[in-house]
Amino acid sequence: MNGTLTILKKELKGFYANPTFWVICFLVSVIFSWVYPIQLNLFAQLLTNYVMQQGVPTNQLNIHYGVFLRQLSYLNLLLIFVVPALTMKLFAEEKKLRTFDLLLTSPVTSLQIVLGKYFAALGAVLGIVFLAVLYPLATSTLASINWMPLVIAFFGIFLVGGVYAAMDLFSSSLTENSIVAYVTSVIFNVSIWFIGIGAEVVDGETARKVFEHVSLSSHLSSLVEGTVRTNGLVFFLSIIVLFCFLAERVVESSRWR
Repeated sequence: MNGTLTILKKELKGFYANPTFWVICFLVSVIFSWVYPIQLNLFAQLLTNYVMQQGVPTNQLNIHYGVFLRQLSYLNLLLIFVVPALTMKLFAEEKKLRTFDLLLTSPVTSLQIVLGKYFAALGAVLGIVFLAVLYPLATSTLASINWMPLVIAFFGIFLVGGVYAAMDLFSSSLTENSIVAYVTSVIFNVSIWFIGIGAEVVDGETARKVFEHVSLSSHLSSLVEGTVRTNGLVFFLSIIVLFCFLAERVVESSRWR
C-alpha cells in the first residue's frame, strides 16, 4: 500500500497544483452560477403560480426534484467531458515523456500504479462534485432542505464520476496521445448511457431484464431519488473494478515488454 499512497500523493498534488484543474473548476462554477439561479427562479415561480396552474406534477413542487435533480443532470453532463480532461494524461503523458518506463522499473506493482492514479482521479472528481454541493448548501440558508436524500443523490453522481474515471484511466493506458485518450474517454462515457436503451427495443422479458440490470441510468435513478440499493452499488463497483483490472493488465503487459 505504500506504493499506492506514494503515487496517490504525487498525482493528487499534480491535479491540484495544475492551473488546468483550477480553470476547469472556474468554468464549472461559472456554468452553475448561471444555471442554478435560473432553476431556483423557475421553481419559485412554479410555487407562486401553483394555484393558477393545472396538471403540475406534485414532485415538481419539491425542491429536491424541481431544482437539485436538474442541477445533478447538469453536473453529470459536465463530468462526461471534464473527467476525460483530468485523466487523459495519467498514462498517456507519461508514455509520451518516457517517464512511464521509469515508473515500471520502480519498486511498485502494476496494481499499485493503477490504484494510486485512480484514487487521485477520484480526489479530483470529488473536488468538482464539492463545487456543486456548495449551491444547495447556500440555498439551505433560505429554505428548509432534507439533506439525506440530497447527500445520497450526490453520492450517486460521485459514483458515476468514479465509473467515468475508471473507464477513462483505461483509455489513457492504451495510448501515448492525450488527445486520442480524451476522445476515446468521451466515447466510453457517452456510450455507457446507451446500454439501457436495449431494454426498450428488445422483445424478450429475459433480455429486457438483463439490459435493465446493466443500465447505468436505472441504477442511478434510485440513488438520485434518495434510495440506496445494494444491486446498484454492486453494479457501480463492478464496472470500476473491471476497468481498473483492464488498466492493470495493460500496465503489466507493458512491464513484460
